[in-house]
Amino acid sequence: MAQTYERTPEAVERLTPRQRAVTQDDVTEPPFENEFWNSKEPGIYVDVVSGEPLFASVHKFDSHTGWPSFTIPLEPGNIVERSDTSHGMVRAEVRSAHGDSHLGHLFPDGPADAGGMRYCINSASLRFIAAEDLETEGYGQYAHLFDAAPGPAASGGGVA
Repeated sequence: MAQTYERTPEAVERLTPRQRAVTQDDVTEPPFENEFWNSKEPGIYVDVVSGEPLFASVHKFDSHTGWPSFTIPLEPGNIVERSDTSHGMVRAEVRSAHGDSHLGHLFPDGPADAGGMRYCINSASLRFIAAEDLETEGYGQYAHLFDAAPGPAASGGGVA
């Protein structure tokens, strides 16, 4: 049976004040003062509201910006891009498809050898699931990403 992901009032109610501000009010959390900006642990990142899989540590890289950055989404269908003209600039906002959570922004300044894109994501919009917990958390279909893998840095585009 395929897993379904959705935004529920209960899930939104459980959010911390920072998670609520980021995901529901489109706030950007401070750089270098967030949970995952420097994390190198293998695993996946899911929407804190809906649980939909969004990014994997094997696609994470150190962008030196203070936010977790990824070259590609884990499941492109779970990502929605919208034009964002706030703050006097035009950017591509990134939202989750099922949870409609504000995740961050997409910039064309990522590693050229990995496609050139940088998904700059707020840690508060994410829940991390460690590679060893994927099966028990219901995300076993992604375990192959971490089988005998030497780590993100060796996969070309991982955290340096």
